[in-house]
Amino acid sequence: MSRRPSHPVRLLASALAAGALLSTAACSDGGGSESAADTAAEQAAVAERNAAKQTPSGSPTGSPTGSPSASPGTLTESGAKAALLTEADLEGDWNQVGDADKWRDRLLVGEVDVSDFLTAKADASDCQQLLDGLYRDNLLGEPSGPSALTGFEQGDSRLLEQVAGYDRAGLDDRLKWMASLPQKCDEFTATDDGKKRTVQVTETSVPDVGDAREGLHVTVRGDTDGTPVTLTLDVAAVRVGTSALTVTGGGLDGGQSSSVQQGVRQGTERLQTVLAGKTPSPQPTNLD
Repeated sequence: MSRRPSHPVRLLASALAAGALLSTAACSDGGGSESAADTAAEQAAVAERNAAKQTPSGSPTGSPTGSPSASPGTLTESGAKAALLTEADLEGDWNQVGDADKWRDRLLVGEVDVSDFLTAKADASDCQQLLDGLYRDNLLGEPSGPSALTGFEQGDSRLLEQVAGYDRAGLDDRLKWMASLPQKCDEFTATDDGKKRTVQVTETSVPDVGDAREGLHVTVRGDTDGTPVTLTLDVAAVRVGTSALTVTGGGLDGGQSSSVQQGVRQGTERLQTVLAGKTPSPQPTNLD
């Protein structure tokens, strides 16, 4: 569809048409097969069509005139660190620590008992990936871009957050994989050094933030130095573009569902702010 010429272009066409009319009138003696008025009208139409093929800047009709929309922000190393939670983002007495990257819970170490999976042996490998991912803090797989991690302690409970950039397709696959675990890994046994542990996995709710999200509630029942213990973890992952944050909270005192949810809300807001090229506010806005 031809675009209607802008006002300056219409003025140019009119001027050309007027010049053509005067020239024709001056040269015509009225004896030709065409009248001067017909010739002038035809030349004016040609002039207007030629003028309409140019935009005010001289670009051909149909070329983009506006600047392309800005692409989504890309996570940087400094941005990943800026997006991390702070003590101010969490309710309660959470204290930030400096060695969260060294946290490892031995109760998460173990080899999944394949005999628990009578009809779906392949599910055992998914449950093994779950345990390994929780132990190594890479439940969403290894980041393909920048990453940063922080942790907090409150009594015997811990809260861990990781912000990282990922491959989009791989990230979506991992979120779908997380969603399948409550069914695949409902309850199973893991063994470490002859000690058996019972693991249960259920789905848990995650605040409606980001572009996609998944949550898990995991309990591991075993013993430490001959004393029965239960490790309880609440895990939530949220995707924002090609970046994601993972928040894991809990310990031997029980799960930390409310703190994880609060961390997810605040963490997602901080990540979105960073990806928009801004600096997160030191004063959280989503605390109840």
